[in-house]
Amino acid sequence: MCRHLAYLGRPRSLQAVVLDPPHSLAVQAYAPRRQEHGTINVDGYGVGWYTPVRPEPVRYRRAQPVWADQSFASLAPTVESTCVLAAVRSATPGFPSDESGAAPFTHGRWLFSHNGVVADLRLARKALREDVAWVPDALAPVDSALLFGLAVARWEAGATLGEGLASATHGVAAVGGGRLNLLASDGDRIAGTTYGDTLFVHESADGVLLASEPCDDDPAWAPVPPHSLVEADQHGVTISAL
Repeated sequence: MCRHLAYLGRPRSLQAVVLDPPHSLAVQAYAPRRQEHGTINVDGYGVGWYTPVRPEPVRYRRAQPVWADQSFASLAPTVESTCVLAAVRSATPGFPSDESGAAPFTHGRWLFSHNGVVADLRLARKALREDVAWVPDALAPVDSALLFGLAVARWEAGATLGEGLASATHGVAAVGGGRLNLLASDGDRIAGTTYGDTLFVHESADGVLLASEPCDDDPAWAPVPPHSLVEADQHGVTISAL
């Protein structure tokens, strides 16, 4: 269900991050190579990035496949950023395929994406409703919104980016279960969890990529172990048990 990626490093265009690689996120929308759940990801997409001219990230979302959006194709080569989070969506049956369900979700400085599904959303919502920050994107009619609201509550309470993701993963896993691979960024760092699906990391002199699956055949891509938290900033990448 879905494919997503996060980039942190030297300025790169949205075209270079999302569209250009031979197995880019745009290609993964219709021909993923490592996807174990679902077959295509055509129920919308979104890209979020950071710019020096505003404190919050910019977000661009559509309810159509990424390859069908000529507006993004014309925009992508002209925009550069040091931090990007993007996702293509395979909608869970029963949830609408409108723009509100497409990652990234955002509040303040944060961008967030969920690859997977909450197995028992009704139970999870009932058990965790008092722990959620009910910001606008946490009200979206999808299971990912609950995870985002939980993470925001932790971040607003002072948790690090990784701690917020770990807390949301643990909380939902304990009562609702499911596949809970999460990604997030705040402009200065990126973080992700592996809980039921794949995540790969690529480090180079230019920066760090976290992605559901490799965007090319570079042997530098390395799988993140299951049930792990991966965090990256200007000092490098750390992986710890979730």
